Amino acid sequence: MKIAFVGKGGSGKTTLSSLFIRHLSAAGVPVVAVDADINQHLGPALGLDEEEAAAFPAMGAHLPEIKEYLRGANPRIASAQTMIKTTPPGHGSRLLRVTEDNPVYGACARPLSLEGGETRLMVTGPFSESDLGVACYHSKVGAVELFLNHLVDGRDEYVVVDMTAGSDSFASGMFTRFDMTFLVAEPTRKGVAVYRQYKEYARDFGVALRVVGNKVQGPDDLEFLRAETGDDLLVTVGHSDWVRAMEKGRPPHFAALEEPNRRALRVMHEAADAAYTSRDWERYTRQMVHFHLKNAESWGNERTGTDLAAQVDPAFVLDERLTLTR
Repeated sequence: MKIAFVGKGGSGKTTLSSLFIRHLSAAGVPVVAVDADINQHLGPALGLDEEEAAAFPAMGAHLPEIKEYLRGANPRIASAQTMIKTTPPGHGSRLLRVTEDNPVYGACARPLSLEGGETRLMVTGPFSESDLGVACYHSKVGAVELFLNHLVDGRDEYVVVDMTAGSDSFASGMFTRFDMTFLVAEPTRKGVAVYRQYKEYARDFGVALRVVGNKVQGPDDLEFLRAETGDDLLVTVGHSDWVRAMEKGRPPHFAALEEPNRRALRVMHEAADAAYTSRDWERYTRQMVHFHLKNAESWGNERTGTDLAAQVDPAFVLDERLTLTR
């Protein structure tokens, strides 16, 4: 099950995603956490100090290895060099599972012990000084998009992605990769403006979107969010002494998180589980192909010198049952 956290910069989406990851880990389910934000803060929110977080391997730095592994024996992909961030899997491609060991995890993931469970953490890597003026950050999250496109995940295993802020997620097809998208919104005009923009962009792609109100301090804040987001408002989160202690680097045991906020995490978990029941693998694969063809025509064919439309395997549908024959 794939879960995205999005929202305005400063809305608290990284904090909320880290709490949700801790909640899942405490529940004993397997989790892969991915920091796909330009500001790499998920590691520290999960308890790493700054030095430990900075030492994490960047997925973008391992993109050639990731491509080579995922290409496998797919006859439609001549070389890893002709793969772009949207290249979809086909017959012969290597697929990934949440709980397995593979070279992608070996190069890019590191285990974290959280709340009695173990979570794998992967990061895109920071926007470095050498990138300034010459690179787009979305090129760095291409490794994440390839990872998600080749991942066959099940109901009781979770991938949680802390996405880049605002509506920048729509610069790629990655926003369609999730069973549930939690949009973290503050009770302000700017907070709900991102919600309106995201909902409008996602409307034609069947994106399951629920709003999590954050920094809600009273009935007026709650009424504002209800008026602005309607039935999309799932739950709200208020002040947390536990979060404040975590941000100071001194978090108590997770069981000490305030009960109203723990209840909010349970509601989010239930909403995510319910969304999985409507997963449509054929639509999921069709959307991959749609964005691949758009990227191929826009820039990919020229950059690679290859007709990337030929990478599409028309007889292939990504499906959980594929892994039963592996």
